Amino acid sequence: MNLKNLLLGAALMMGAITAQAATDVANWRANVDQLMDAGEFAQASKLMKQLPSKVRKANAVTIDSLNQIMDRIRMDFTLSPEDGVKAIREKMPEATDEQIANWKKVKAIEVMNIDGKEVWFRKAVRNLWLLGEEFAEKNNNDNAEESEDLRKHVLRAMNTVPDANGVRDWHHVNATFTLDVNADVIPAGETLRVWMPIPYENLRQKNIKLESHNRPVVMSEGSKHHTVYMEAVAEKGKPTHFEYTFSYDVGERHIAQQDLLAMVEPYKMTPEYVKYTSNEYPHIVITDSIRNLAEYIVGGQEQNPVIAANHIYHWITSRFPWAGAREYSTIKNIPEYVLENKHGDCGQVGLLYITLCRAVGIPARWESGYMLHPGAINFHDWGETYFEGVGWVPVDASFGRSTEHNEQMRDYYTTGIDVYRMASNEAVGDKLSPEKKYIRSETVDFQMGEVEWTGGNLYYDKWNSNFKLNSMEPVK
Repeated sequence: MNLKNLLLGAALMMGAITAQAATDVANWRANVDQLMDAGEFAQASKLMKQLPSKVRKANAVTIDSLNQIMDRIRMDFTLSPEDGVKAIREKMPEATDEQIANWKKVKAIEVMNIDGKEVWFRKAVRNLWLLGEEFAEKNNNDNAEESEDLRKHVLRAMNTVPDANGVRDWHHVNATFTLDVNADVIPAGETLRVWMPIPYENLRQKNIKLESHNRPVVMSEGSKHHTVYMEAVAEKGKPTHFEYTFSYDVGERHIAQQDLLAMVEPYKMTPEYVKYTSNEYPHIVITDSIRNLAEYIVGGQEQNPVIAANHIYHWITSRFPWAGAREYSTIKNIPEYVLENKHGDCGQVGLLYITLCRAVGIPARWESGYMLHPGAINFHDWGETYFEGVGWVPVDASFGRSTEHNEQMRDYYTTGIDVYRMASNEAVGDKLSPEKKYIRSETVDFQMGEVEWTGGNLYYDKWNSNFKLNSMEPVK
C-alpha cells in the first residue's frame, strides 16, 4: 500500500473514531441506563467520568443523580448470599438449598447482580417470612388480628354523625416534627436547606395551623407536596436542629358501595377527567400490557366505574402481599415492579391501583403522609378514586390486604378511609417549593423530609427526622 492510501485509510479511521465518540457523547445517557440495568455500575460511572468536561458540566445534576441512584441501590443490596442463607437457617434450620433457590426464582428473596457479584436486598430475609407460600397461614392469621383492630375504629366512627360531605368522627391532632442534620456533614458556614411535611386542606382535613417553629418558615406554594421549609447555617462540631409543631382537624369518610351505585353518573370529558386518566411519568404509565390487564380484571365489558374499581381493588388486595420496600428512587416504574416481583408496600400497590384504574378510564390519584393508628404511627400511602356525581372518594388498597377476608370490613377501604391519617401529599414526584436543585432522597413520595446544600443532596444517612403525635382528641 502506498503512502497516499495509508494516509487516506488513517484519515477514514480517525473520522470513524471521531464519529463514534460523538455518537457516544450524544447517547451517553442511554448507554449509562443500559449499563445500570445490566448491573454494570462501575462501567456506568467510568463512562460518565470520561465524558468531555463540557458535557459533564452541562449535565452535572443528572450525572450526580445517576451516581446517587447507583449508590442507593448498593446501600439497599448489601446482604451477601452466604449471610442471607445463614440468617434463614438460623430461623428455619430445615430450609434446603432447593427451597432457597426457589424463593429466589419466585422473587420471595430479592436478588441483584452488581458488577458481577450476587447481592441480596438488605430486607430479603425479613421479607421472606411475609412472601414465602410456606408462611401464608400465619400471615393470614396476623391479617385477621389487624383487621379486627381496624374494625373497632370503624364501628366507633359509624356511631358519629356525618357532616354535609359525609365526613364524621372528627378529631383534633397536635404533632411535632423534628429533623436533625449530623454534625460536620457540610463545611461550617454553609447553609442547610430543609423541607418537612405538613397537612393540607381537603374534605377530611381542616383548621391547619402552624403552632410554633424554631427557625423562620416558608410554607410551600403550588406544589403537590405540602411542606414547611427552613434554612440554617451549619456550625462546626454541632448537629443542626429543625423543629415545628402544628395542629389540624381530621375526619373519617366512607361511602357505601350501594350508595355510590345509586349516585354515580357517566363521566364528563373535563380537563380534570383527562388529567387523572392520563400518564404521569415515570410511575403511572398506561402501556398496552397494563391496559390489557386492567380490561381483563374488570371483565372487559364492565361499564360501571364503581364496580370496575372494586374489581381492581380486590384483584390487588388478594394477590400482592406487603413487604419492606426498596428505595422508590431506585425503581424505574413501580407498578411494573409490583407485577414482576408479586409484592409491594403501601405506595407500590397504591400506584398499581391508580394506573390500572386510569387504564380503563377511571380517574384516580395519589394521597400520602402518615398513619396515626394507636401504637402504629408510620409513613403511609393511599389514594382517591373519582366518581362523577360524587367526587373524589378515598381508597386504601394496602389496608385492604388486612381486611380482604373479613366479611364486615372487606369493602370498607375500597371507598373509605379511617380517621387516623395525616395527608401531606396529593401527587407523586412533584417539584418542591421552594424548588430543590439536586435529586431528592425520595423522588416519588415525601414523608421523611429533604435536605440539601450548595454541594448536593444530603441522603438519609446524614440526618434523621421524627414525627411525634402529641395528642389526638375527639372534636367536641
